[in-house]
Amino acid sequence: MRVDVRNNDVDQALRVLKKKLQREGLLRELKRRRAYEKPSERRNREKDDAIRRARKLARKQAQREGLLPAPKKKLLPVARRRAGPAAGSA
Repeated sequence: MRVDVRNNDVDQALRVLKKKLQREGLLRELKRRRAYEKPSERRNREKDDAIRRARKLARKQAQREGLLPAPKKKLLPVARRRAGPAAGSA
C-alpha cells in the first residue's frame, strides 16, 4: 500500500492512508485480533459475516433488476460543492 505526500501535507496523506486501511478492512482485523476469540465465537462471527455478505449481494442484485429503489446519492457539504456560474443567482 502506498500513499504519496504532496506539498508536505502530511495530514492529508494520513487521512488518505486511514481511508485506504478502512476500505481494506485492516483496522477491523487488528481490532478483532487484540483478544483471544474462542472457536465457537469465531464460527458464529464467520456465519454472521456470510449472512451479511449474502444479504448485501441479494440487495445489490434486486437493485440492479429494479425490484428495489437505488440508494440515494450522497450530497457533498455546501462548502465543498462546486459552485457553477448560475449558483446563488435566482
